[in-house]
Amino acid sequence: MPAVNSRGRGRRTINEINMVPFIDVMLVLLIIFMVTAPLITPSMIAVPKIGKAALQPQQRVEIQISKDELIQVALTSGKGASSRPVSTTLTAVAADILKMEPAVKTANPGEQAVPVVISADKSIKYEIVVKVMDALQKAGVVRVGLSVQTSK
Repeated sequence: MPAVNSRGRGRRTINEINMVPFIDVMLVLLIIFMVTAPLITPSMIAVPKIGKAALQPQQRVEIQISKDELIQVALTSGKGASSRPVSTTLTAVAADILKMEPAVKTANPGEQAVPVVISADKSIKYEIVVKVMDALQKAGVVRVGLSVQTSK
């Protein structure tokens, strides 16, 4: 209960807050943060480095996704010759690849599976590429890669 003034004597109610200690504490904290902020280094992630493969695979399956999200599949040999691209849908891409080249799905430890390379236009949604990769993984395709253009 606040003190009240009775008959002109006694204590008065103090209705002000002394802000000076609050400001002092805030200034000290500000100085501490200003001094320690430059000392904190952002976390860095060590990404593994890769080089070019010594030998290109003799045969590979290429999936091409165009700007209008049209998916085409072609079988390419090591000499650069490729079969005629076959248009397919997102739901049938894995089945079409397995029909075209069953060696993309191999369980033999001594055998190398035929790689599947996805070439997508850079303006399409990332989601389309991920859905294609997911369909291939569910179908049991062992080796899936992304085609990129290296900068000089």
